[in-house]
Amino acid sequence: MKLLLTSGGITNESIRGALVELLGKPISEARALCVPTAQWGHPMLGPTSVRGFVAGVPPWHMMTGLGWASLGLLELTALPSIGEERWVPWVREADVLLVDGGDATYLSHWIRESGLSRVLPSLSETVWVGVSAGSMVMTPRIGADFVNWPAAPDDRTLGVVDFSIYPHLDHELMPDNTMADAERWAADLAAPAYAIDDQTAIKVTDGTVEVVSEGHWKSFPA
Repeated sequence: MKLLLTSGGITNESIRGALVELLGKPISEARALCVPTAQWGHPMLGPTSVRGFVAGVPPWHMMTGLGWASLGLLELTALPSIGEERWVPWVREADVLLVDGGDATYLSHWIRESGLSRVLPSLSETVWVGVSAGSMVMTPRIGADFVNWPAAPDDRTLGVVDFSIYPHLDHELMPDNTMADAERWAADLAAPAYAIDDQTAIKVTDGTVEVVSEGHWKSFPA
């Protein structure tokens, strides 16, 4: 699987170019499935924000509103009740999974519970585009500060990559997301990590990590 791990979505031409490169085709020719599941696990999100993401309504339009050849919805909490024979073909036919933010531990739980985690390793050509928690879920840990789902046993997530992500760095609506706070967060993790703003993404292909940015970011070694 190819990864484009963003903080705020496809927010600039550099990140858009990285997406097209990973797809190997124009966005207008690519089939997408959007995954809103993480939003249900976050107390500040709900029906309105989920609808905004799915419908591509601003400010959630920088994922689903890009002009895909086709766009479908994959709600992970529903998958165990319908059987893999139905939904696995949907996933295999998609060129890209657009995975929204919310709570990464809740999303991690449902990626496993739904059975999607068993399918992901076989999707070598599929692109995973995450925004916020949709990106953080691919890391080993997110840090206690970012756990908002009350049932989460700890801050561990899928561990597909070997670094953690601090999103929304210096965001105007998140005054606590400062570089100083990111440095404290990284020190608590004591593991490789990146702090990225909404104009930054991390591209991962065949184990190679590349930062794509028109904003600012910082890497933290172990």
